[in-house]
Amino acid sequence: MKLFAFALRPFDELGYLEELSRELGFEFGWTAEYPTLENAHLASGADMLSIITNPMTPELLDRYHELGVRAIATRSIGYDHIDVEYARALGMRIAHAAYPPEGVADYTIMLMLMALRRAKLVFRQAAAQDFGLEGKLGRSLASCTVGVVGTGAIGSRVIRELAGFGCRILACDPYPRDDVRNLAEYVELEELLASADIVTLHAPGLPENRHMIGAAELAGMKTGAILVNAARGMLVDTAALVDAIESGHLGGAALDTIEHESNLYYRDASREVLPNRDRAVLMALPNVIVSPHMAFYTAEDVEHMVRSTTEALLAFSRGEDTPYEVRKG
Repeated sequence: MKLFAFALRPFDELGYLEELSRELGFEFGWTAEYPTLENAHLASGADMLSIITNPMTPELLDRYHELGVRAIATRSIGYDHIDVEYARALGMRIAHAAYPPEGVADYTIMLMLMALRRAKLVFRQAAAQDFGLEGKLGRSLASCTVGVVGTGAIGSRVIRELAGFGCRILACDPYPRDDVRNLAEYVELEELLASADIVTLHAPGLPENRHMIGAAELAGMKTGAILVNAARGMLVDTAALVDAIESGHLGGAALDTIEHESNLYYRDASREVLPNRDRAVLMALPNVIVSPHMAFYTAEDVEHMVRSTTEALLAFSRGEDTPYEVRKG
């Protein structure tokens, strides 16, 4: 197998990929550049491609197919940035990453605590030497009812961690888990939204889940409640969220992911005018935390992302199956 990696970070991912190449015996080339039609030629001679969360359009897929690429793996759990059906029509196999749930779960708890303790406002005012207490009164997590939407690997881990804080936990998922029932009460989404002081989203980024939290759902949340999203930006209707916060109905939000963030993160854009007005509006609100989609970013998770996708590409090169293959678009 000859692998080429785009958007590979030299300060973390490269070291893991070098170790794997020695361990598993394959050659690879790489660039820190994101894939484009202009630099597609860098993958010449490679039959496998490793990417990150950058759009894989039909035009790019056609170009890579012409160069002899027969499989692509994205070093992320989500794969909605890849036109999977078009890739399949070309005969390309697609894989995504897997990693332990603890990293995202830990980050989710951190976002909850930061929102409850008004950390954004506290630190912003402290930087201006405003050390007053007015407007900064926080709340204990133990006093809250927390609603967890989606109880897969990450959502169920969040519930296990929340149990240690002593808060009441509600859960919503079309496929309830017996191990979660011991820690949380499964309810319908409407009841969860109406009862929870904090709502945290851990549902997959499937087409049917787009805007699962829209204007009606936000209106159904408790006054003063906090919305946390460390899953997929498309789960939340951003315009409706801004309206709910500006009206005072919601108490705030803590977001690691927002709509329309493809090609926005994991690079230095400090000197650019970013084409993302939603992010600018959310960042301006004192009770909204926006982090750059990095809940996954722990040493353990990055190593697993590189390993799982590389192992998937090796399996593809041998004509074998892998649990990391994307089975549907």
